[in-house]
Amino acid sequence: MIHIAPSVLAADFSMLREQLSELQRAGINWLHVDIMDGHFVPNLTFGPKIVKTLRKLWLGTLDVHLMVEEPDFLIPDFREAGADIITVHVEAVRHLHRTVQLVKKLGAKAGVSLNPATPEVLLQEILSDVDVVLVMSVNPGFGGQKFIPDVLPKIRRIRKSADQLAHEIDIEVDGGVNAETAKSIVESGANVLIAGTAIFGGKNISASFNAIRKNIGLSV
Repeated sequence: MIHIAPSVLAADFSMLREQLSELQRAGINWLHVDIMDGHFVPNLTFGPKIVKTLRKLWLGTLDVHLMVEEPDFLIPDFREAGADIITVHVEAVRHLHRTVQLVKKLGAKAGVSLNPATPEVLLQEILSDVDVVLVMSVNPGFGGQKFIPDVLPKIRRIRKSADQLAHEIDIEVDGGVNAETAKSIVESGANVLIAGTAIFGGKNISASFNAIRKNIGLSV
């Protein structure tokens, strides 16, 4: 199933409740939350308290993406705050298998993310254990960047590897996702499109959402 997951990083927090309600009225049931620590990436965003607040406002899937150093120390707090999916970066984790098992032990779905220049071969020994692979299609840290098309072959290879293992995973793509780039992303094998500016940056959230749906062949 294909999901379009708005990134709350691009939301207007002065009217967050209204925007989240509009997303849910539009039929969106997956919300992406970028957690940045100012060290692993050059930006600082949210902590568990914000995620706990979002959990009270959001009825669907709450997808927490940890772009942080030493994520093992933060995973229990974000799970307690209400995260349904917790994704960590290959580049930030010393013992990936241990980290993935920690997420699963706490009852969340486990995701692993790759930066644009990180090869998917690093997933070879962990792919059968994860629920989500998040492919970064921009260098992480800031919204509104241009999509890097060189990640499309990587997406295809990850989907092929998962199919060969007969392992069902969600492949997310984050960065520069909009109505123009969405089709090639889906055709490459991704099924979760994380869109921030493309959803929240326009005048009408529902219209922006429907523009992406239309371009990937979904009914609006």
